[in-house]
Amino acid sequence: MGVLPKPGKKCWFVAMLFGAAGWFGGVVGPAPIALSADEPIQIGQRRELFVDDLLIERMEGCRQELHAPQPQEIVFRFDQPWEGIYSGYITILRDGQRFLLYYRGMPKASHDQQTEVTCLAESTDGVHWTRPKLGLYEVAGTKENNVVLARHQACHNFAPVIDTRPDCPADARYKALGGLSPPGLVAFASPDGVHWRQLQEKPVFSDGAFDSQNNAFWSEEEKQYVLYFRVFRQAVRWIARTTSKDFLHWEKPVDLDVGKWPREHLYTNQIVPYPRAPHIYIGLPTRFFPNRRVVTEEEAAQIGTPKEWNYANDCTDGILAITRGGSHFYRWPEAFVRPGLDLRNWTSRANYAVRGVFEVGQELWFYVQHHVGYSSNHLRRYTIRPDGFVSVRAGASGGFLVTKPLVFTGRELRINFSGSAAGGLRVELQDAQGQPIPGFTLDDCPEIIGDRLDHPVRWRTGGDLQKLAGQPVRLRFHLRDADLYSFRFASEK
Repeated sequence: MGVLPKPGKKCWFVAMLFGAAGWFGGVVGPAPIALSADEPIQIGQRRELFVDDLLIERMEGCRQELHAPQPQEIVFRFDQPWEGIYSGYITILRDGQRFLLYYRGMPKASHDQQTEVTCLAESTDGVHWTRPKLGLYEVAGTKENNVVLARHQACHNFAPVIDTRPDCPADARYKALGGLSPPGLVAFASPDGVHWRQLQEKPVFSDGAFDSQNNAFWSEEEKQYVLYFRVFRQAVRWIARTTSKDFLHWEKPVDLDVGKWPREHLYTNQIVPYPRAPHIYIGLPTRFFPNRRVVTEEEAAQIGTPKEWNYANDCTDGILAITRGGSHFYRWPEAFVRPGLDLRNWTSRANYAVRGVFEVGQELWFYVQHHVGYSSNHLRRYTIRPDGFVSVRAGASGGFLVTKPLVFTGRELRINFSGSAAGGLRVELQDAQGQPIPGFTLDDCPEIIGDRLDHPVRWRTGGDLQKLAGQPVRLRFHLRDADLYSFRFASEK
């Protein structure tokens, strides 16, 4: 796991901040601290995560912690004649009980319309996949294949999405963009995700480089289509954004902010609305390091590293990035997915996250492609707890976090947290000036222990917050040997 101190905020451990008496029966924490007079953030009943610093006013004795996902089984191998070692640019969509996996088939190092095809696999559980025999295109001498598009420039990076716009016509429920510059991105639509038609002859958007996976979706939060796409800035691969009301006419783009960290090559962006909090867009960019060599000549020969495209000279990993619209872009500098012990993941383009994050039971699922460029090219499933990308963590000495002023709706506060048997947390509600609200102070909040995904917070006076709804409040979380992942307000009680 990586650790990122809060930029511009003090973050240290204070051993004397909490003693046993403070946690189990006395006054907890120091006197109220001076806080800024920010405009209140309207959160309603949205779930809020700590994946960026938007809501955090101050932390002491705690920190934001990036959590590594857990690799699971290999779920798919790109081993058909029309697929092969350079297959990639993968999208997984979930349509009801069905998962759809789209990818570029590319058996040799040649970006041409005779080599690159768009393929489809299907699954009912996200683990076991089948290739439907579609009979649409003859490829590699047969029509008994799963190819949905062939002999088109868009096959290089065909990127589909299910259009969730409320009034979307049924025959355009699936949409896609694909293409290179020049001429630009071409738009497609489909009623079933299998039979695709080009919406117009000319490209719909040309102001970009596009030589990557370019991801569009309908944003219910913004009430428009959003597209995140490849650009080059100072000869570095970067991400820009544009918007559209109809998927055909796109606005002038804006670059995503570089932020406090140096610009670095971000290959695929894989930005999607987070299913549990769709106003937050989660990105899993591939971070590319050209000419940063790990494998030796002997190792490259042993594992069969390709000679094309300087494969032995580059390496990649996966990072976590957050955007909330506009140019906002919060990048975590540590790797979210490391290459690991496998040398075939330490050569060029070997660790590409797939577009798609899914809530399945008490887990989040996403997928990462490994071994690109090798006959063992495959897709692996990864898991993490819901909202578990980043937590606010305090150790045994304890710590606290104070939010900026928030305006909520509802009657109840619920939290996603994890603690040790010795640890726990308490919550205080404050007014906008940072003064504890009577009845909702730390002393009024019994210690919360355990590991829960959606736990109601109670004070000795109860948990009904209806009288505070609609007015600015701050939340003060006190933690000891615990992680806080997210919170939300709810109407139920």
